[in-house]
Amino acid sequence: QVHLVESGGGLVQAGGSLRLSCAASGPIFTIDSMGWYRQSPGEQRELVAAITSGGNTNYAGSVKGRFTISRGNAKNTVYLQMNSLKPEDTAVYYCNVKVVIMTSVYEYWGQGTQVTVSS
Repeated sequence: QVHLVESGGGLVQAGGSLRLSCAASGPIFTIDSMGWYRQSPGEQRELVAAITSGGNTNYAGSVKGRFTISRGNAKNTVYLQMNSLKPEDTAVYYCNVKVVIMTSVYEYWGQGTQVTVSS
């Protein structure tokens, strides 16, 4: 069972910064990609940023230039540096990992961490 542990959420004023961390453990053989999604009340979960095993990154348009996703040296960790935060960034942020086993891709989610940006 793959287990994801997130940390780093909290309350911050607009313009401030937060750094989210996610560490994956368990039977991880090949990580295809790691990423962060977010969900606000009444909204669908949306991709914030993702990074592949090869280091390619993908960002939502609303966070480009403000957020940076990176992998740790251990490769089973992922970080999201969030700068110039806005009230509309308020959401529960979820870590996501896609793992390749044989020829199938399995997806795992963290429990979520609350990010609240006050105006």
